Amino acid sequence: MDIKSQMRSVIQWENPKEYQLFYKFTENGDELKNASKLIVQPGQGCVFTYEGKVEGVFEEEGLYDLQTANKPFITMMKKFMNFFESEHKTGIWFYRKADMLNVRWGTRIPITYNDPVYAFPVNLRAYGNYSLKITKPANFLKNVLAGQKDYFVDELQEVFLSRITQPISNYLANAKFSYAEIDSNMEHIASEAKEKTISIFEDLGFALTDFRIEGSSFDEATNERIHEISDVQADVKAANIAGVDFTELQKLKAMRDAAKNEGMAGASMGMFAGMEMGKTMNGEVSREPAGQTDIRSKLKELKELFEDDLISEEEFLAKKQQLLDQM
Repeated sequence: MDIKSQMRSVIQWENPKEYQLFYKFTENGDELKNASKLIVQPGQGCVFTYEGKVEGVFEEEGLYDLQTANKPFITMMKKFMNFFESEHKTGIWFYRKADMLNVRWGTRIPITYNDPVYAFPVNLRAYGNYSLKITKPANFLKNVLAGQKDYFVDELQEVFLSRITQPISNYLANAKFSYAEIDSNMEHIASEAKEKTISIFEDLGFALTDFRIEGSSFDEATNERIHEISDVQADVKAANIAGVDFTELQKLKAMRDAAKNEGMAGASMGMFAGMEMGKTMNGEVSREPAGQTDIRSKLKELKELFEDDLISEEEFLAKKQQLLDQM
């Protein structure tokens, strides 16, 4: 050890690293014995331990004179340091007191709950960011740090995710949100999850000053179910527009697909004729009495049929002209 290092008399946290939460001062025993000053920088705090027990916490930044200060805790600290024999007896731990902002998070396994509307299991992944602050450094040292010399925020991810995921799952199971309502309720879900974990994180020694869910995604199986439901809903809407029931529409679509596969001509005309037949089967007439028919609405519905490729352009134009003639 060089002379410069032996003459050092100041204990401080030099060059804190980004996202570092705790740092243990690990210089040799002679330097601790000879130390005369402790510097705690703005945004920092310091925990002093002796023989595995927390003896005191410096929560205010400033310069502490270990030689002349008459504060009981500093006097006791200096006494313990003078009897320093190994790094296992005395510990000086600096911690980040300032907020750690915008820490990224994301679920590693899906959050599973049953969709209350469609009654199938939903596997949801979520991601976002959170901010934290060490509020009880002694508790954090005991419950989370557990003797490590350095501790970074990414090491807290497992603790954070294991505590936050279950409250989200429980809330979704009881909130009755369908898969289509998740995105519009992200802020509310995040607020509920944060509220339900406040006491858990406080007991560990830190607080969530902010928690956000920025987005979500569903697993492949859930997406397949969602697409199937969307297709059926689109078909039901098309059937209502065409004036036929859903079963009849499926038959007409099958006829159209078969015609396309076989290269048959005039399939679209046949499909349109089938729709007209479906109207008759359902007890509808081709024209409704004047004053009861909304021609504009019928034209919009007819356009949707054409855009969905359920009728041909020829059929669209012919039916359009028929409706216009009624005006």
